[in-house]
Amino acid sequence: MSQLILFNKPYGVLTQFTDEAGRETLATYIKVPNVYPAGRLDRDSEGLLLLTDDGRLQQRLSDPKFKLPKTYWVQVEGEPDDTAIKRLRHGVLIDNERTLPAKARKIPEPAIWPRNPPIRVRQSISTTWLEITLTEGRNRQVRRMTAAVGHPTLRLIRHAIGSYTVDGLAPGEWREEKQIP
Repeated sequence: MSQLILFNKPYGVLTQFTDEAGRETLATYIKVPNVYPAGRLDRDSEGLLLLTDDGRLQQRLSDPKFKLPKTYWVQVEGEPDDTAIKRLRHGVLIDNERTLPAKARKIPEPAIWPRNPPIRVRQSISTTWLEITLTEGRNRQVRRMTAAVGHPTLRLIRHAIGSYTVDGLAPGEWREEKQIP
């Protein structure tokens, strides 16, 4: 039977089990043999990461051709207006190629854990939280999209992958999922 692990990846952790430079990796947190990440999450991003020991399940969870939605909570600099939100929804240009349409909306600040280290706060510039859902996964896509509409990302948390969420998991915690698609 396949294993599926839901992990709340802390800020600064690499989405791999080894690192020659001695940076913190998944091995610090997950002592389960033969599981591997289904996709990746940048070192400076936090939140849900799925790991499995089943290669076919790993492909189904991470390959963009399956269009599994990934939902992010994004703290951005400034206050995006309706035009910026519409641009995110319709897709923006990244490297001269338009992203697929995304779901995007402003949300109240979520009840989440403090980040260590804290984000850089500038007294004169407000911040806003957005919820962005994508069905593709380009390199640093959310950060590049918010920058393209004039609101750089300050904090990025992946809240959900499909129906799986990070709810109930503190940073560095994981649980095995019993219901596997």
